[in-house]
Amino acid sequence: MFGRNKEKLRTIYDSFLLETIDSAAADWESAKQTQQAVREVDDELVAQTELAGAKYAFLYLEARRRKVKGHIQASIIEH
Repeated sequence: MFGRNKEKLRTIYDSFLLETIDSAAADWESAKQTQQAVREVDDELVAQTELAGAKYAFLYLEARRRKVKGHIQASIIEH
């Protein structure tokens, strides 16, 4: 009776977390490719790439802490 809504919210936010992780992984991969493609890398570009990586790492650790199960992207396994 009292726990049903909590489980429903958990599944909703777990799926939202997985979508956010996918988005962060794509942003990080894009930032890494941009950094490799640019001839003269400046500090701002390096900082943006590191920030994208840190966002992905934070979200990934949060998903592990919450024991969220979802799909695995083959491109992320190389990490």
